[in-house]
Amino acid sequence: METKELKFLLKLLGCSNYRASLSGSVFKTFKGKDKICRNLGDRNLVDFSREIATVKILSPGQALLKLDPAELPITDQERKVLEKLSKTSGKIIPSKITSLKAAERDTTLKTLSDRGLIEVELKIKRTKAEVWLTERGIEYLRDHYSPKGAANISLDLLNNYVRFLRKTLRVKPEQVSTSAVHSAESGVETIINITDEEILETIRKLDKELGTDNYLPIYHLRQKLQPPLSRDELDKALYRLEEVEQIELSSLAEPRDYTPEQLDAGIPQVSGGSLFFITVS
Repeated sequence: METKELKFLLKLLGCSNYRASLSGSVFKTFKGKDKICRNLGDRNLVDFSREIATVKILSPGQALLKLDPAELPITDQERKVLEKLSKTSGKIIPSKITSLKAAERDTTLKTLSDRGLIEVELKIKRTKAEVWLTERGIEYLRDHYSPKGAANISLDLLNNYVRFLRKTLRVKPEQVSTSAVHSAESGVETIINITDEEILETIRKLDKELGTDNYLPIYHLRQKLQPPLSRDELDKALYRLEEVEQIELSSLAEPRDYTPEQLDAGIPQVSGGSLFFITVS
């Protein structure tokens, strides 16, 4: 992690609920804050207020407009937006769509995007944008971040980190290191905790057994490990493994080959879509 990214996170740690306005006093003079915010957002360490920057129609949207208007599975507003986009080559900014008010336009664009009819590009909100530390960001700073080298960090920022650690570690439940215990009377094995290393080994075994060529759909792992793990616990474990470059998580380009239940097993992303495949690095 670059020093400027670390300083950005440490500033957030000093804010209420680890949340701040990008244009407020905390980040007002912080150079390169938008780029840093995007970079940290790509790693799911922070999230921020977003707005649609550009939009363009996709092939399914073009094909839909060729159907009989009476048979279109979309609303009249959605049809008008698609027609507007179909007359423009490439991307346009949302303000060019004047047939709807801003709030209605954004809702309609999101609906069309969710249905795969258009492509939207999101960016940091231009006004009153906020940034906040995600659950993954909290977990990373608490459990996994390991400073290396030299950096010019103020004592105020260091104090933010120390207070954060004291607060989070004080309420963090004690983890059980034993992966399984056996009942002497019943002989039944009860799983208490599964380590990240065991999860990684399970991924390798499933990939070999199923022949997925190091491209394991996540639903196979959920079927194997949920229970004993909850969905959230497994998601966090996968993020940890990705953070230390043990695995890579990638999205699904063509959903038609999978059932709705299998698609639901992916890890949803704020920017749209979901992480669906696991590759061992």
